[in-house]
Amino acid sequence: MCGRFVLDYDQAGLLHAYVATKADREGPDWSPVFSIAPSTLVPVVRAHFDDDGGELVRTLEPARWGLRPSWAKEKGPRPINARYETVTTNGMFRGSFTSQRVVVPMTGYYEWVEQKDGTKQPYFVHPNDGGLLNAAGLSAARRSEGGESWDITFTIITREAKDAAGEVHDRMPAYLPSGKLGEWLAPGKPDDDEKADLHQGLGEVSEEIAATLVTHPVSREVNNARKVDRTDPSLIEPIELG
Repeated sequence: MCGRFVLDYDQAGLLHAYVATKADREGPDWSPVFSIAPSTLVPVVRAHFDDDGGELVRTLEPARWGLRPSWAKEKGPRPINARYETVTTNGMFRGSFTSQRVVVPMTGYYEWVEQKDGTKQPYFVHPNDGGLLNAAGLSAARRSEGGESWDITFTIITREAKDAAGEVHDRMPAYLPSGKLGEWLAPGKPDDDEKADLHQGLGEVSEEIAATLVTHPVSREVNNARKVDRTDPSLIEPIELG
């Protein structure tokens, strides 16, 4: 699974990396964060046709981690992950897979390994050479309580872990290479064959990216999501295990 991740780019860096514009919504600019937990408001990338000339554009917009479709009950589940194997058939996700695909930028994520004494040791999984990871995500929109705006939520697609990620957990985010972002983000509703191709393609390219990831143990300071200093870059620095 993916239950905590890192995005140590600022907003200007993200807009440049994705050739995107900031969505016309209020909110502070994004700054690097080294511990992003569920229910956090984070930037996601979406593509759509603008209202002026119908030009295809990418926008960076805030979304809350934990999918909540418009039809979901107030106290219903808000899944942070969607299994790749069933994402096109599960009723919670299939609508979003059809028409509300997004990219969730991150620079790595955490997993935990239980120790013999019952404690959990965190590990940071990331690209060997650094840089952005494009996690395949699904979004949902619903009217805010006042009805004057839209609240956006999202979930991250996960797959069987491979290579470095598989050393610490059996699931990992499904990542896309930069060359596949246009296909993944394309607006509109693909037909059944196109959806099958999109799904299969995600499985293939995400396995290739998995082979490029590495992992190292990090400080247990990251274990407490509520008390940790989310802006502390030392959270992802490697440590020596005794």
